[in-house]
Amino acid sequence: MQILICGGAGFIGSAFIRNYLENHNDSQITNLDILTIGSNLENLKEIEQNQNYNFIKDDIRNEIKINELVKNSDVIINFAAESHVDRSIANPKPFIETNILGTYSILESIRKYDKQFIHVSTDEIYGDAYEQHSFDENSQINPNNPYAATKAAADHLVTSYYKTYGINCITTRCTNNFGPHQFPEKLMPKAIIRSIKNLKVPLYGDGSQIRSWIYVYDHVQAIESLILNGKPGHVYNITAYEEITNKTVVEKILDILEKSYDMIEYVEDRPGHDKRYSIDSSKIENQIGWKAKYKFDDAIKQTVNWYLQNQSWWEPLIDEKTLHPQPWTLSWK
Repeated sequence: MQILICGGAGFIGSAFIRNYLENHNDSQITNLDILTIGSNLENLKEIEQNQNYNFIKDDIRNEIKINELVKNSDVIINFAAESHVDRSIANPKPFIETNILGTYSILESIRKYDKQFIHVSTDEIYGDAYEQHSFDENSQINPNNPYAATKAAADHLVTSYYKTYGINCITTRCTNNFGPHQFPEKLMPKAIIRSIKNLKVPLYGDGSQIRSWIYVYDHVQAIESLILNGKPGHVYNITAYEEITNKTVVEKILDILEKSYDMIEYVEDRPGHDKRYSIDSSKIENQIGWKAKYKFDDAIKQTVNWYLQNQSWWEPLIDEKTLHPQPWTLSWK
């Protein structure tokens, strides 16, 4: 099988590539990535010499290149996205360009060459689950920040290409991922790194925002299961049902590192901050047979230990922008 991964140098895409190549020696993976913020070839250093792996630096909006690669692939999986909410508040334009126009570029190639397409989206497109319920795949889409809005737009594009052109496509919507190789600006690695460096750990508002967490290797296993068993035109939610407040997440990290809760610093909440994300993944569990395997408490310990043991990976990546308590107040040009 020839698999094209778009955005494979990022956190989730690289986890998919490492995991897939470990379990399959009969497939070829091509990784197309422009290497913007959040992408890092160090994430793939252990497999860069693998004869079944090939990296190409280019933009998914390059129609000539994407056509060439899609034509020679069996499956295309799109991880490529601008994904940090705070950055989207500071400057939405790159999110529009990558998340919408980039998806459009891939879809046009899929339409031309009739390939299988898996579009990796997010639970954030559903918006705030402030009531006591969880969103399923038929719930209304209601994004509340520029990042989520651009992902929602991309989802609609994928659906429209299925209904209009009959392309073979699947959309996944996953909850918050965590694990090794996650870029330092995200909540968990930021809290780990700042704690290691004995710096205050910022929390927006009172830290009561609830997120549903999943270990990244559970997520990529779910995507892999859909390559063979997913139904064209369908959307699949992916979650481990680990709903935890941001404050509790940081406290667990401080406990593992044997640090005081006094290191928590409450900062001004970000604009349009959703209170709770919550989705139901009964569909993929019942129809495909996938279920999350990793327990949150075990996986967060593994994650903290990875950052402790891999300072050489994250040290070159941290600066004022990645560790600033309120990134939307900074210029990201």
